[in-house]
Amino acid sequence: MTITATPCVKDGCLLVRGKVLLTKVPKNIIVSQGSRGSAFLGATSGIPSSRHVFTLGVLEGYKLLCLFRFKIWWMIPRYGESGSEIPMETQMLLLEVREESAVDDGISSDPATENTFYILFLPVLDGEFRTSLQGTSANELQFCVESGDANVQTSQILEPVFINSGDNPFELIKNSIKILEKHKGTFSHIENKKIPAHLDWFGWCTWDAFYTEVNPQGIKEGLQSFSDGGCSPKFLVIDDGWQDTVNEFRKEGEPLIEGTQFATRLVDIKENSKFKSSGSDAGCDGLHEFIDTIKGKYGLKYVYVWHALAGYWGGVLSSSETMKKYNPKIVYPVQSPGIIGNLRDIIPDSLEKYGVGIIDPQKIFDFYNDLHSYLSSSGVDGVKVDAQNLIETLGSGFGGRVSLTRQYQQALEQSVSRNFRDNNLICCMSHNSDSIYSSKKSVVARASEDFMPREPTFQTLHIASVAFNSLLLGEIVVPDWDMFHSKHDTAEFHGAARSIGGCAVYVSDKPENHDFEILRRLVLPDGSILRARHAGRPTRDCLFRDPVMDGKSLLKIWNLNKLSGVIGVFNCQGAGSWPMKQATEDLTSTPSSISGNMSPCDVEFIEEVAGENWNGDCAVYAFNSGSLSKLPKKGNIKVSLATLKCEIYTVSPIRVFGQDVRFAPIGLLDMYNSGGAVEAMDCTMNLSGCIIKIKGRGCGRFGTYSSAKPRSCTVDMKEVEFIYNTENGLLTVDLQGDCNLRTMEFVF
Repeated sequence: MTITATPCVKDGCLLVRGKVLLTKVPKNIIVSQGSRGSAFLGATSGIPSSRHVFTLGVLEGYKLLCLFRFKIWWMIPRYGESGSEIPMETQMLLLEVREESAVDDGISSDPATENTFYILFLPVLDGEFRTSLQGTSANELQFCVESGDANVQTSQILEPVFINSGDNPFELIKNSIKILEKHKGTFSHIENKKIPAHLDWFGWCTWDAFYTEVNPQGIKEGLQSFSDGGCSPKFLVIDDGWQDTVNEFRKEGEPLIEGTQFATRLVDIKENSKFKSSGSDAGCDGLHEFIDTIKGKYGLKYVYVWHALAGYWGGVLSSSETMKKYNPKIVYPVQSPGIIGNLRDIIPDSLEKYGVGIIDPQKIFDFYNDLHSYLSSSGVDGVKVDAQNLIETLGSGFGGRVSLTRQYQQALEQSVSRNFRDNNLICCMSHNSDSIYSSKKSVVARASEDFMPREPTFQTLHIASVAFNSLLLGEIVVPDWDMFHSKHDTAEFHGAARSIGGCAVYVSDKPENHDFEILRRLVLPDGSILRARHAGRPTRDCLFRDPVMDGKSLLKIWNLNKLSGVIGVFNCQGAGSWPMKQATEDLTSTPSSISGNMSPCDVEFIEEVAGENWNGDCAVYAFNSGSLSKLPKKGNIKVSLATLKCEIYTVSPIRVFGQDVRFAPIGLLDMYNSGGAVEAMDCTMNLSGCIIKIKGRGCGRFGTYSSAKPRSCTVDMKEVEFIYNTENGLLTVDLQGDCNLRTMEFVF
């Protein structure tokens, strides 16, 4: 019997690769074949409606990972083994299918890959309808389709749920997104987007430093504070607080009515009085003059400013003379039952009462273009656009949530392309599938709820959320891990995670409140960072384990540099609980230290950077301990970490040159992502021996593994001293001077 990979329904069961995935599949479920072994699941109903919930069948007996929206803005992961554990608003479902011979001891780092495959469900957009998954107490897997407009109805939906299978979960997700990109034509895979340059430079965001009280003088004081410490940001985000807004519901002299702050509306596209005043205390004479000044004095390369997708949190002021040409009107949000069924959020709840000043979709490009052209003429290089998911609640009367989101998204991307260089756009609060699958050009998006410095139980959730959300988001955008504080109890935890996240590195420190020791592990003296190549994601053996609440699992995050891999290991246990999940034990009962294993095979696709001279072994350098080990690919190191502690491992494949030289570049030993400093390596052989040439950047201690002591070492053609440790093979050179690309030659 031939077993095909393409999903099909037989005898009331959904089969994938011959395995029964779902039982009791209803007769109204339709399976249509996709490309490369994939399929779409759809359904029919006897009654037209703007919202349907269809049952796909009963799901039991497989480890599963969900990414779901626990509130309107953000996704988090959820783990389980049956349909009842799948929350409403699930936007990705990954299943692990193991043969009986595949043993999971809960500790081993090496997955039984030969006996395991993975099944992926992606609820997507189908015409004017948006889809999500959910489970029932009877272990049924359901999908919900909704238009968000009572007048946009259907009785048949053919391609709302995509299903695919594969042996490698990371390749499976990537290939599936590429299939959908081609088939749907509504969004682009990250490989087909232009990456903005700010991602490779250290940044500062004003939000946690000032909140909405941000002002020119405070920004100058902050930039001077960084400069005095020798670590100047090269990109700046002027967050919420620079715009001209009004709260119509606040009477002068009376206390604020809770909730009305979110109904504050935009009055004008130009800056508010704080950034306009020419008084001696203002620190600037208009936005243009201010940006010119700080770029010139502090060496900023990029200045972004914040605005909401609707203009401001409560939209725009419909009575404003400036706004009238965009035909705004007050509308009242209608939230999806799925969102209300999880955690409600004060912003849309408040706006249900006070309304949103929404711009006519036919005029939204004009609004963005006017705003962005003004900002660009003032020296602004890009925008951070927030509160994007609000649009899903405003679709009634506009053709539905998918249509309205797409009109806004396309207008935004078109305006950014016209007015700013390098696709300079950061999307935020945009985790609904309406936005994800309408992202044609947008390439940077926040990957989790905010870093919240005053919430000690949120810190581990932040790291775990971004890593797991990046499984999906990282195929469409560069996940933005948000800013953090360099001077904070969890600064190293957050800094280390961002160093391997493949993301921007930026902080929101208050002036004079920095830890430059932490910053110097992330930022080179010229302000650049050592950014890894991909989105940092959980290792394969972590995908179906809860790193926050199971009391035993460490979180491992992998990434690649040009010539090496990197693994961050984090203890996220015992410091917080997932929203909507009841803790089975008190947090204080979590062990003070948790152990696990790290292996070179945790780095997916490491063979792609290893080169043809790889002998299968790896040099593994641990940042915090400073230890260097030599391991076979499937070997492992035991890791023990206390809560909120981490370790970063650079995993460098050992290449064999000549007869007896085994060599692996590590990189800058005092940077979290050491291997990000290594750009290239080659070897030449002649009668006198072997010459290994490395191109690297940055300054400080540069390390490699070498099985033999070199006869000499040069940096940019000048002979330099080196240190060689005969016990572990660590070869160290001190790179002096600037951060330009250096050429090191080791002669054996």
